[in-house]
Parts: sequence; C-alpha cells; structure tokens
Amino acid sequence: MIVWVNGTFGAGKTSACRELVELLPGSVLFDPEQVGFGLRRMLPADRLATVSDFQDLPAWRRLVPETAAALLGEVPGPLVVPMTLLREDYRDEIFGDLASHGIAVHHFVLDPEETILRDRIAHREECPGDPAASERVRRWCLDHLPRYRAARRWLVEDARMIDNGALTPRETAQRIAELIRVGAARCPIVQTPDPTGDTVASAVLLFDEQDRVLLVDPVYKPDWDFPGGVVERGEAPTDAALRETAEELGLRLDPAALRLLAVDWEPRTGPRRGGLRLVYDGGLLDAQGRQNVLLQAEELRGWRFVTLDEAADLLPLSRYRRLAAALDARRCGELRYLEAGARVALGLASTADAA
Repeated sequence: MIVWVNGTFGAGKTSACRELVELLPGSVLFDPEQVGFGLRRMLPADRLATVSDFQDLPAWRRLVPETAAALLGEVPGPLVVPMTLLREDYRDEIFGDLASHGIAVHHFVLDPEETILRDRIAHREECPGDPAASERVRRWCLDHLPRYRAARRWLVEDARMIDNGALTPRETAQRIAELIRVGAARCPIVQTPDPTGDTVASAVLLFDEQDRVLLVDPVYKPDWDFPGGVVERGEAPTDAALRETAEELGLRLDPAALRLLAVDWEPRTGPRRGGLRLVYDGGLLDAQGRQNVLLQAEELRGWRFVTLDEAADLLPLSRYRRLAAALDARRCGELRYLEAGARVALGLASTADAA
C-alpha cells in the first residue's frame, strides 16, 4: 500500500509524513524527489536543459512506481510518499503503473486556506544560514500557488482533501491514519498486472449523428483511448469487444452490428507490451444510447465525441494513426492491415501462382 500525501509546496507534507510513519507500523518514508535528484546526476546536461521540472522526465514517472514496487518487496509497508503532483496526466501514469503492480494507493491532499499557506511560506527558513537562498525558495513556492489552484479542480474529485490550517503535523498525521483505517481515501483504480508477453486487444468505435467518434478518459494512464481492452485467454476478439463495451460503458451491442475495420500490429515500447490491436465499427450511438452510458468508475472518468482533428490532441501518435486508418477503412468499406499504425499493402497470390 502507498499513502500519497499531495499538496502545494509549503502545505506541510513532509512534516506530516514524518509523523505518519511513527503511527503506521512497518511504514517507510519514500520521497520521489530522490529519484529526480538521481536523474539530474545521471542524465546529460543537454537533456536536462529541455525540462524545467524533473517530473517532466518520462524516466522519473517510470522509475517512481518501479522504485515503490521494489521497496515494497523489501519492507512490509506501507510507503508514505510526500510528493506534490499537480498534473492529472502524470497522476494517471504513475497511479496506473502502481495499480498494474497490484499496489493500492490512498491519495490525500493537504489543503490549508491560502492566507495560512502564504503566512507559513513567508516564515519558513528553507536554507538555514543563507537568507538569499531561503528567499528564492519562498518565492518559488509562492509562484506555484496558481498551479495548485488550477489543479485543485481535479484533485477534489480524486483525493481526500484535508484542511490542515489549524492542525499540527502530528494532528494531521493522526487524521490521515484514521482515514486510511476506514479506507476513505483509496483510489478506485482496478487494473490487471502487466502481461508477460504481447497481447491481443479489441476496441470499438462508436459514432454520433455528426460522425464524431467516442473516446474515453482512463484513470490509469495519461492519454485518452477507445473503449475496449485485452482479449482474455480463450476469448474470441469480437466477444472481448462486446464484453469491454458492456463493462466500460454499460452498453450491450448487437454482435451482428460489429464490423472489423483495422488490424494493427503494435510494437513494444519500453516496458509497454505490444501485439495485435483490432478495431471494430460499433455503429451509431444515438441520443437514447447516450443516455444509457454508465462509466466503469474504476477505469474511466469521462467520455466525449471528437473529430479526427480533435483526437490528435487526446491520443498518442500510434493510436491516432490507428484511428485515422480505421476511419478511412470505414469510408472505403475495406479492411486495413497496419503495422505501428502505418498501412501495409498485402499482395494476394493469383490463381495461376496458386496452381
């Protein structure tokens, strides 16, 4: 288990977490900043110059859940993590990877009133003996308050907010410990562990009256996606498409209405598995059908219809190319075979050759 204590800089995360490890038997403090400091020592200067925050490094977002999983293999846990995390897509990526390891996450946000927060920041001695450095850190904390205010919109829906303006670090830790005990802050992400080999997955494209395609917003990864998922052992791909649509959207599609549009071979990328990806045309989702959409809260936070141009800002490049090819196949009435999202022309043997 991981106890992730979020909040803007200066909210009191580290002080509360130091108290919390004394209240939770077997717990260990894990500060992901140490991962960032390590990357800063190892990565070349020209790579570091491209980012202003180590959270923007994909390596950091990959190493944090992997390090957490490794630590939980060494200690009974839980891990107590004091870490500001204000980008929802980064939260999805990290928490999704933790879920794939089977690690439960309890997410808290320390949320004192801004006037109290500003007063705390103003009186903190960040760098003892170096007033100039302390002032730079205080200014840096204050400059990040607008980012926190913007992030609070999604944080209130995802985490348990704690107003610790009138609480001591010990009282804050006691409050967190009680909420952990009753399970009031556990993120409801359910994801099966990463498979050991490549997979087959089925996706379904649904359309509105303007011919826009439906995309969903998963809670366990940073990008939007199509409804669908991995084909289970012994399951037909079409059955998987129907099952995933029912599970994710609450929709029961007519099997006879599905039409295969594209088959895409997806290569492995880093730790991400590849395999065959099948894309089906699920037809029109009319006004009545849209009223019946019931999202699976453990996996999805939202859905919307988009044009192909709009999808370019929501999908990773590989899935965008897959979508473009599938829409082209739908217009032409032809099946598309793709590799890494690119169309592959397959020659057919002639009758004479076959003879």
